[in-house]
Amino acid sequence: MESTPAAAVRPMNGGDGLHSYTKNSDFQRKAVDASKELIHKAISEKLDIEILSSSSIFKLADLGCSVGPNTFFSVQNIIDAVELKCQIQEKAIKLPEFLVFFSDQTLNDFNQLFQSLPPERPYFASGLPGSFHSRLFPSAFLHFVHSSYALHFLSGFPKEMEDKSSPAWNQGRINHSNASDEVVRCYEAQYSKDLENFLDARAQELVDGGLMGLIIPGRSHGTPHSQVFGNNVIELIGSCLVDMAKKGIVSYEKIDSFNFPWYFSSLEEVESIVQRTGFFSIETMESFPQVKPELETAAYTARAAFEGIIKRHFGHEIIDDMFILFEEKLKESSSFYETGECINLFVLLKRIATV
Repeated sequence: MESTPAAAVRPMNGGDGLHSYTKNSDFQRKAVDASKELIHKAISEKLDIEILSSSSIFKLADLGCSVGPNTFFSVQNIIDAVELKCQIQEKAIKLPEFLVFFSDQTLNDFNQLFQSLPPERPYFASGLPGSFHSRLFPSAFLHFVHSSYALHFLSGFPKEMEDKSSPAWNQGRINHSNASDEVVRCYEAQYSKDLENFLDARAQELVDGGLMGLIIPGRSHGTPHSQVFGNNVIELIGSCLVDMAKKGIVSYEKIDSFNFPWYFSSLEEVESIVQRTGFFSIETMESFPQVKPELETAAYTARAAFEGIIKRHFGHEIIDDMFILFEEKLKESSSFYETGECINLFVLLKRIATV
């Protein structure tokens, strides 16, 4: 399957202004907080003692770190769990030093990230720009990989979605929910390809027995894409764009050629992909509910996350008006807050030892 890059993919809003991700990421923070005990249990029960005793430096990476502050909470949770693991061993293990790599797309606001670093932190910090769908680190280098609220974004789309004569041409829509079966299959195929590439790269970068903890926005097995909360939000944004097209503010052609680059998978889909690649054993797989944003702040949450994606395709001129319209529609359509499913997948993988 040939793919074209999702040119619309952009990092979260940088800086620390009114519409920044720094000030509008409480929704994602709730997933980090909810998974804290899962991370502690994973490290307590699944992290091999040999990894801790064989190296004086524990190297971990947060992939899709954005600009903070959530990445700092995630990293601290991991370090706290590793330190506790060292302390409770019958045979004392010297605490390692910690080296943390914060990684995201090259356009991520790393200046904001490093300006926000906790001043009193128990680790050395480094930034690494690049796509996590390919290699980022040397071979057998990392001990732990973490990623939260990043793997549901797609790196591109199958080329048939650009062909107006193809059944996968998603005319009049900007997402796969409520779309044709052909469009849904394209999204599924791209997600599978992206996750396979991610796993292949991490398999080379993790030491044998290294762990990977992933928090992925998802859906329950059998839940239609049209009943996923996140997809409902994008459908609402799509309706805003159509309203603006009716007024001549944006073109219908622009809408037809835009597909929002994300996909909500089920645990079963993730399990199948992991098993197919064969690099990792599945140590834990479970889902947990995600608290939805407060209605009063939902428009700010969406803008902080999606502004760059929308601006890239439609231009900056429409952004203020579109999100004002989006906020109005949210208040008018608040009932979907109660009906759309909103869950996260927690996946803990261990690198299978190489021969």
